Amino acid sequence: MMSMRAVVLAGTCEASELKVSTVPVPAVRSGWVLVKVKAFGLNHSEVILRSFEADAPYIKLPRIPGIECAGEIEDASDSSFFRGQKVIALMGGMGRSFDGSYAEYALLPINIVFPVDTDLDWPELAAIPETYFTAYSALFDCLQLNGSDSLLIRGATSAAGMAALQLAKSVGCTVTASSRRSEMLPILLAQGADCTLWDDGTLADQARKVMPHGFTRVLELVGPATLLESMSLLAFHGIVCNVGILGKQYTLGNFDPIKDIPNGVYLSSFYSNYPSTRTINRIFAHIRAYSLKPKLAKVMEFGEIAKAHILMEKNQANGKIVIVTGD
Repeated sequence: MMSMRAVVLAGTCEASELKVSTVPVPAVRSGWVLVKVKAFGLNHSEVILRSFEADAPYIKLPRIPGIECAGEIEDASDSSFFRGQKVIALMGGMGRSFDGSYAEYALLPINIVFPVDTDLDWPELAAIPETYFTAYSALFDCLQLNGSDSLLIRGATSAAGMAALQLAKSVGCTVTASSRRSEMLPILLAQGADCTLWDDGTLADQARKVMPHGFTRVLELVGPATLLESMSLLAFHGIVCNVGILGKQYTLGNFDPIKDIPNGVYLSSFYSNYPSTRTINRIFAHIRAYSLKPKLAKVMEFGEIAKAHILMEKNQANGKIVIVTGD
């Protein structure tokens, strides 16, 4: 039996306790394909799994985490894929309901594996699946963004925030980007933001000076902790899309939609668990049309997985962390 390197969770643990182990390569079965993982991106979802969710009764342990990857088909089983085909995979229960991408090989259901035609290298490609699926869908499907919009991105130094900034600027949108760390504001300007706001408790006052009549669109990555304030910063008929929980508040207690949603504005959200071929193709078509490349914060080796999780947990990555698994 072939063996592979993988990160295996036996329960919740500290980031420093993560390590690479040797386990058997999973056996292929009908409806699933074996992917040779070349690289995978890190996500806050995996920090949540490691730090407390792994002990939930619906998580069957042990479990290999990881909700996305880039790689090649190793065994196509009974699918229409072929060996050596370049693919990405994401979501659909990956890393929770079944083993995910923190491994040299991943056995994945065919409905979450997508062929890609791209010249991006493996780390760049691995930065796209979950992050760009979230940012692109939130911007263009939920917010219906176009070049005439004024967009506020809250939590813009996150991986999804950086991707959203790049995507919004590609269509000519005016972008204001916020961060809770003042030292990050020059970085956001360098990434293309037209204006930056320091989220120091006075963001609403700053925002009203920048956009007195309100933003036409708000991408809310901080989440319920700032959602009500974000809705108050919208122009009439403006839209806010909530996609993140960077503020570590997961719900909005005592939410009264009649009183809490201002008159004439719209609240939307995006849940990224159901990728489709159509959306993935649209994302890569957009990337090609505008010659975009993901902004990588860190590219790290498989053996540095603990260090990578520490960086993410402390919000010190300033963008997307990608792990390369080997050759």
